Amino acid sequence: MTDPTFRAYLDIVHGLLERILAEEAEHIRAAAGLLADQIADDRLVHVFGPGGHSNLAAQEVFFRAGGLMHIAAILDEGTLLSNGALRSMAIERTPGYGRVVIEDNGLAEGDLLVLVNAYGINAALVDAALTARERGVKLIGISSRGHAERTAPDHPARHPTGANLHDLVDIAIDCKVPIGDAVMDVPGASERVAAVSTFANAYVLNCLTLATVEALAARGIEPPVWRSGNAPGGDEANGRFLGRFRGRVRSL
Repeated sequence: MTDPTFRAYLDIVHGLLERILAEEAEHIRAAAGLLADQIADDRLVHVFGPGGHSNLAAQEVFFRAGGLMHIAAILDEGTLLSNGALRSMAIERTPGYGRVVIEDNGLAEGDLLVLVNAYGINAALVDAALTARERGVKLIGISSRGHAERTAPDHPARHPTGANLHDLVDIAIDCKVPIGDAVMDVPGASERVAAVSTFANAYVLNCLTLATVEALAARGIEPPVWRSGNAPGGDEANGRFLGRFRGRVRSL
């Protein structure tokens, strides 16, 4: 028998992904065109998720089975939860920090950066976007428009400008995450539980990967894609390409 609580949570997650499919496919395809352009020119695609769990988004598509080898995850130590959750939150709220990260990674005109943060407001995120724009970097943003627009202008996480990520990027993809992220009410518990942002961001990013590969194939280009090292022939398949990316992808 199906557990009704688990079913209710699954239904909410499924409904969220259905909304992304119905409302964001055009934006995902447009973003995939930018990724395909970069990869066709043998250029990297940088992915940065400034924020505790937003870092999972960069990890989702980096060095991942079925993922593009041209993905370069920016895994900055400042906001990683492994260095302390409260420290991570403080850093993502620190104005100027995002600028340091973009400058340290040397992003410049002609580069492409995918910024992922479900809330779309924090200072590190907005500074990363503003700095990348100044440097002529093309920007794709994955965030919840509704969450950003419903967050108070004076919220302590906000950048001093009060800007939202979706207003700063070339292509914005709305991941639809509701205010607070958690979606399940439990009798006797005062706070909602069971978050959805990781599902939403992972779905968008993997759709973006899929659409990019389709776009490249339509151009007659075979993109390098990672095979699981645990699958038969995985090490051999990946080894054919490692020389192209060692030294170019910082986290490889």
